[in-house]
Amino acid sequence: MYAVARRLPDLEKFGLAGQIRRAAVSLTNNIAEGHGRFHYLEQIKFSLISRGSLEELIDDLNVCEDESYLPLTEITELKSRAWHIHRVLAGYLRYLREKKQGHSLALHETFPAYGLTEEVLDTLLAEAPAPTSTL
Repeated sequence: MYAVARRLPDLEKFGLAGQIRRAAVSLTNNIAEGHGRFHYLEQIKFSLISRGSLEELIDDLNVCEDESYLPLTEITELKSRAWHIHRVLAGYLRYLREKKQGHSLALHETFPAYGLTEEVLDTLLAEAPAPTSTL
């Protein structure tokens, strides 16, 4: 994504280009930080933040498309890759959730350190569908 950011017009140097770089770094940094945590809820939390950063990148690609900053074929390919990563992250989140189910916590326990209940956690982990109109 850094290569994409470098190709944007000068007027986007500190706007969209910077946002693309920050979102790309946030995506990978949060996966790494979550992986380094020992509690599954922290891993889930950081994976959800990564998913949000990925969705920011997809939206940034929509802006690139709207402004004709990159060829449409390239944007389509980048979005396709992004939605593939989105599905991989959803699978990882499901794995973390299933890993927890073997744990001895009560079903309705609140996790005060994280402010989550089982119901909220289930809602957060619901996989968002990929858009059907464009990739």
